[in-house]
Amino acid sequence: MSDDNQTKLEAADIQALLAVLPHRYPFLLIDRIVDIDGDVSATGIKNVTINEPHFTGHFPENPIMPGVLIVEAMAQTAGAISLLQRKTGRPGVVYFMTIDNAKFRRPVVPGDRLLLHVKKIKQRANISKYECVAEVDGVKGCRS
Repeated sequence: MSDDNQTKLEAADIQALLAVLPHRYPFLLIDRIVDIDGDVSATGIKNVTINEPHFTGHFPENPIMPGVLIVEAMAQTAGAISLLQRKTGRPGVVYFMTIDNAKFRRPVVPGDRLLLHVKKIKQRANISKYECVAEVDGVKGCRS
């Protein structure tokens, strides 16, 4: 069967993500992936809620999603599209190796819908480099 005849995966719901990612609550930081273009690009979705455990201490009177968790959500999105292409039917591991020039531009708070845009910009053997942007309501919140 040629690639032209195969069904192209365009979105992944939570069940598809649980099938490929090893992360589980409270560290699974993406709810869905849409606009998948192989392992080249996609948009992850994270619905931010007050029920997440990090908000009890960051910060009790002014809850803000920790920047490191936003970066992790972007990494999980990139890792998931890579693992989804393998089609093994079981969770895999993708290692996060570096963060280049991360910038945080606005706080992410409970009630926000975080869109995590990832785009592969480099591939060498089994190592991929992704450019990532997190946004809320069309406003960039983080870039790496």
